[in-house]
Amino acid sequence: MKLKEIARRSCAGAMLGSVLLSLLTSCEKELDFKYHEIEPLTVIEGTLTEEGARVSITMTTPMGEPMDRTRITDAEVILKDLTAGYVEKLRADEEGYFVSHSGGKDWHDYSLTVMYGDETWTAKSTMFPKTEIISAGFSWIKMPYDHVAVLQVLYADDPTTKGDSYWIRVYRNGEIYSWAEQQDWTSRDGVMNFVTMTTRQDVDEEDEEDLLVDGDEVTVNICRISSGMREYIEAIGNDSNGPMMFTGTHRCLGYFMASAPAEITVVFHPEDIAYQ
Repeated sequence: MKLKEIARRSCAGAMLGSVLLSLLTSCEKELDFKYHEIEPLTVIEGTLTEEGARVSITMTTPMGEPMDRTRITDAEVILKDLTAGYVEKLRADEEGYFVSHSGGKDWHDYSLTVMYGDETWTAKSTMFPKTEIISAGFSWIKMPYDHVAVLQVLYADDPTTKGDSYWIRVYRNGEIYSWAEQQDWTSRDGVMNFVTMTTRQDVDEEDEEDLLVDGDEVTVNICRISSGMREYIEAIGNDSNGPMMFTGTHRCLGYFMASAPAEITVVFHPEDIAYQ
């Protein structure tokens, strides 16, 4: 759990903990939870950028079984540029991703169709252009328990449009570190401000999942996304499957996102970070 979540939930956690303790000590009956078994669902995760497309197709794993991330490679995957009328059949690579090296074009409408077995699913997305990242950097702020390195990123938002949404992903040395979604109602004079807490100054007290050490490369990736994609990301963050983004004869999970990502990398040097 992130530090900001700990600070926010500490009081509620203490109250909940005392209630749970009283329940556990006053009742020794073993609870037998029963889950409804459902047929595995297809999961399609597709992205289109200015460099090309990549689509992963997997199946959900039944409750109680080890997670199976084996990718399906015998499906038929079709990418269509609905604006230009271009159609391309994607091929699976050695990692099991269906890929194309034909990049998307700004503001073109695209559809992604997957045919697997006797099922067909389709999703549509408009290709959003790359946003401008203005700056990114760290500062130390004082919290009751320690100093914490706060990452702040400023990026551009079109002030002439309303309802714009963004997906911000933070990577630590190439691996996902955290992510969030933002809406442009927080925009000020065409500038969006993303702020997130990262590592504590006392590294001996920090969890491995939040720890940053000298020399770590922190990369921020920002994509403009549709409102449907924002709702999907928000739902995933709340442990829900999210809205259905693919249409078909049967239910299908996943998403299709067309957007040109903007990136910036900051090298973490704790001795060089200013205090607020």
